[in-house]
Amino acid sequence: MAESPDTVVGEQGELLADDRVALPIVSSERVFEGRVWNIRREGFELAGEEIVREFMNHTGAVGVLAIDEHDRVLLIKQYRHPIRMRDWEIPAGLLDVEGESPLVGAQRELAEEADLVASEWAVLADFAPSPGGSDEVIRVYLARGLRAAPEVFAREAEEAELEVRWVPLDDCVDAVLARRIHNGPLSIAVLAAHAARARGWRGLGEAEAPWPSRTAPVRGATGS
Repeated sequence: MAESPDTVVGEQGELLADDRVALPIVSSERVFEGRVWNIRREGFELAGEEIVREFMNHTGAVGVLAIDEHDRVLLIKQYRHPIRMRDWEIPAGLLDVEGESPLVGAQRELAEEADLVASEWAVLADFAPSPGGSDEVIRVYLARGLRAAPEVFAREAEEAELEVRWVPLDDCVDAVLARRIHNGPLSIAVLAAHAARARGWRGLGEAEAPWPSRTAPVRGATGS
């Protein structure tokens, strides 16, 4: 009999997990202030050596894989200038509202981008998309029990021309594996959902589960 995913251990007899490490910070300064996020330069001590790295100081983000009773996933398409593509995505957004919980942020994004609300929420995945160059972490929720939102939101900028499509989960997985879609949160979300469904949706996180990998972005004036 196969082991439960929660009981599989590595060669050292420990569950496979990342380690949080608090290294001595020698210096930290904001070297670029952007409209959405900043760039910081920090020096830290590692193995007796001072190392300096620059990284994007990010607010963090949430995404929502909304799936209906027919195992169809709600996808949106919008233009993304850095990659010069209109790519397929899941509803997602920054955690840039002070004091707002990640769950409330996800519910807000689902309503604003897809005009939907959900009665069932669970954590599907937590991940760091670029840990070598950004402190961004993203939490993806699974949303079920969907219905129309009581309010339709006005959309602007890239969101003004959103295309919405309901796609079977299996078709989404096929598109990821065939490399026809490229969005990171979408790819992780549909692959995680496909695996979770095969396990009877066991292993999902509680909607308000702690998020220890998320740290508040470092703020302050240049040189602070």
